[in-house]
Amino acid sequence: MADITCSADFLAPLLGSTINHTTATTAAGYICDRFGAVSTRLSDATYAIDTTYLLFSAYLVFAMQLGFAMLCAGSVRAKNTMNIMLTNVLDAAAGGLFYYLFGFAFAFGTPGNGFIGHQFFGLKDVPGPSFDYSNFMYQWAFAIAAAGITSGSIAERTQFVAYLIYSSFLTGFVYPVVSHWFWSSEGWASPTRPDNLLFGSGVIDFAGSGVVHLVGGIAGLWGALIEGPRIGRFDHAGRSVSLRGHNATLVVLGSFLLWFGWYGFNPGSFLIILKSYGSGGSYYGQWSAIGRTAVTTTLAGCTAALTTLFGKRLLSGHWNVTDVCNGLLGGFAAITSGCSVVEPWAAIICGFVAAAVLIGFNKLAEKLKYDDPLEAAQLHGGCGAWGIIFTGLFAREKYVNEVYPGRPGRPYGLFMGGGGRLLAAHVIQILVIIGWVSVLMGTLFYVLHRMRLLRISAEDEMAGMDLTRHGGFAYAYNDEDSNSQKNGFIYQVRVGPAVSTPPNQI
Repeated sequence: MADITCSADFLAPLLGSTINHTTATTAAGYICDRFGAVSTRLSDATYAIDTTYLLFSAYLVFAMQLGFAMLCAGSVRAKNTMNIMLTNVLDAAAGGLFYYLFGFAFAFGTPGNGFIGHQFFGLKDVPGPSFDYSNFMYQWAFAIAAAGITSGSIAERTQFVAYLIYSSFLTGFVYPVVSHWFWSSEGWASPTRPDNLLFGSGVIDFAGSGVVHLVGGIAGLWGALIEGPRIGRFDHAGRSVSLRGHNATLVVLGSFLLWFGWYGFNPGSFLIILKSYGSGGSYYGQWSAIGRTAVTTTLAGCTAALTTLFGKRLLSGHWNVTDVCNGLLGGFAAITSGCSVVEPWAAIICGFVAAAVLIGFNKLAEKLKYDDPLEAAQLHGGCGAWGIIFTGLFAREKYVNEVYPGRPGRPYGLFMGGGGRLLAAHVIQILVIIGWVSVLMGTLFYVLHRMRLLRISAEDEMAGMDLTRHGGFAYAYNDEDSNSQKNGFIYQVRVGPAVSTPPNQI
């Protein structure tokens, strides 16, 4: 908000033509005092409205954690429900502490350098009012989203201590450094860097197809690769065996919660709402761009859902709600990068290709005997990478200059006539994220594997972690179950001979 001042010395001569000088000076002073009070109130109101908008967006993004929890719970077998729910809670809790202690400083601690920030550890001396605690809340919600993506890839076979270690490392260091590169004004590839922009453009990853989704997807990819597939996922001949999640209702519930939260994830990434665009009679506000961003987000997700529905119908012969939900989320992950700088019609293209990317990567995963219970690496990693490329192809010049003002001639989408420099910057982004996350998270998972801290025993995996690690199953199947769980079996009391059912059959 531009500063507007009132000077009594300047105003008094304008009044002095009709009244004497002393009266004019007194009147001018009174007017300026009142103007100052009104100006202060307007400034306070601006900060209050922008802060309210940012905090509300943060709450929406945090609600996505509930969506992840429901999606994960429904996508695993019943015997591992308590385990995956607990890991989602701990992603948020451990992530909150480590992002507070280290992550926010590494991401946005200025002054820093192009690689990493190094101020505001433990939120010490965080400046205000435009960059204060509300900004921390919003960025923390993003950090734990990346950790939640990874937990889905390694579900049903990972030791609990490994979750705590990787989640803390990811939210405290790996993710914050990447977000510094592309979102801090000092980052080496940031579009808001005041000088030396990458290819004269910087990377336009508005809400994090790369920073959040590709980071989480690649981290999960290495965890799942090093652990190996779940027992029974591939038979002795190497053929794929479906280990279906136990509750499609929870999958749908989680998907809708994530859809709802994405309206904080993408439109909320503007951070403020009271900002004006345009001049010379053409006046509109950032609130219009926020609305457009919500529309592009919606269209990409809807298109990806429908494309997946019919694509999977042709491939499998079934109308599968779980596949449709994953396609929906794949479209959202893809549009997240360019949601603010593309036209609604382009978002439909984004969603269509995202569905094809997800289906293709799932087929590749089966051939390579890669097991990811939630398709997280394929969905967030594959569709996130496509979203980064999509932005380099379809970003519109007008929207790029509105969202990233102050640099005339900034490159925009290749297919929109803007040349290839933005696309080149985005290819660099994909490569450096894959390299950074692979080196750090791949090494961490390998060390945990060598220390026997990564994967649970075969016996525990067959029995289910709820029973072996968490004291019992998430669901009571009949009145006697509370007293009949022992030795890895559920004994159902019936009229006649007792029947035992191994929990992995549930």
